[in-house]
Amino acid sequence: MRHSSKRIFALALLATLVAGCSTVTVAPTAPPAEAPEDTTLRNAHWQFDDSIRPPAERDGYRPPLKLAVLLPLSGDLATAAASVRDGLLAAYYGERRTRPEIRFYDTANSSGGAIAAYNRAVADGADQVLGPLGRDGVDAVFRNVQPGVPVLALNRGTVAPPFNSASFSLAPEDEGSSAADHVASLGAKRVLVLSSGDDYARRSASAFATQLTTHGGSVVQTLAVVSDEPADMTPLLQSVATRDGGIDAVFIALRGNQARAIAPQLAAAGLSYKPRVATSQLLSGTGKAEEDRVLDGIKFPTERWGLVQVNGLPNAAETQKSLPTAHGPGAKLFAFGADAWLLTAYLQHLALTPEATVEGATGALRIGPEGNVLRTPLWSTFSNGYVVSLGAGG
Repeated sequence: MRHSSKRIFALALLATLVAGCSTVTVAPTAPPAEAPEDTTLRNAHWQFDDSIRPPAERDGYRPPLKLAVLLPLSGDLATAAASVRDGLLAAYYGERRTRPEIRFYDTANSSGGAIAAYNRAVADGADQVLGPLGRDGVDAVFRNVQPGVPVLALNRGTVAPPFNSASFSLAPEDEGSSAADHVASLGAKRVLVLSSGDDYARRSASAFATQLTTHGGSVVQTLAVVSDEPADMTPLLQSVATRDGGIDAVFIALRGNQARAIAPQLAAAGLSYKPRVATSQLLSGTGKAEEDRVLDGIKFPTERWGLVQVNGLPNAAETQKSLPTAHGPGAKLFAFGADAWLLTAYLQHLALTPEATVEGATGALRIGPEGNVLRTPLWSTFSNGYVVSLGAGG
């Protein structure tokens, strides 16, 4: 699949502004130690052909020779795919070491298209596959993968990653689980959940509740906030806050405009002094400091790119001026695409080394023993209405 020389030139030009290359490091907060059987599980899940690739660099960098990228370059997800593609190419051109031959295949956002693209890629000699992006396409490919070619899917469907495969996504479930880990690290056991009820909120809230139980905590109550201008819930919030046992923290699965309406009510109910943790949906509809000051102190996960300098990527503000695919809602997908390249380049090291972590554009990334990419986001908050980074640990 060919791309405009103008776009590729722009990406390559931006990449020339980037000094150095990405490095894999052990996370500042190390992941939980894995049992010996988990290491055995890793070794059983992965098989890399060491005869066809040069040895790994000291930091684990070992990209494939021929990389196939499966994206819906036509169809309903084409706009999202363009942001992922350009983020991938920006990071690809930002790497100074040996890079693989790269070829894009259009999946047309269908299961049949994903399988056809995968089969063409393998027939063309790809020794590693990146994608598909759509959930149905991921399930279809995972049911049909050939064991000799490692696959890194760009979504998480209903089918678990099969042998020699992994799954990377920015799924709501991941945010919910990360938020539960965070509030548990603060000692919170009894949590109130505020949810808009949309798909993202439901999935993140469900994962939050499930993960919280693993820390010995529980969701005391879930309150629905379904309107952009919700009615006064202060009496109900006060009732929950003063119930036997009280509330230790609040999980907010709301968009920015809904959260702005609810924040004063949380304060009136005495809950603004409790840890308040939200999903990244909080950023939706924000951007005016004078309105967003009411959100001060609420923590939420964000991408590293745009708040801190990311090795291998140009400055976010400069990139967004020249690439529309990296601007607005596309910024998150652009960062996701950059991390897709990073995971591709370090796949073997991350897959087989439990403590290995790469600092990417969306957060600190590692691969679990069963093939799911695990992400520790950068935690941020509002301060005087502006987004400021709190670091990985929040």
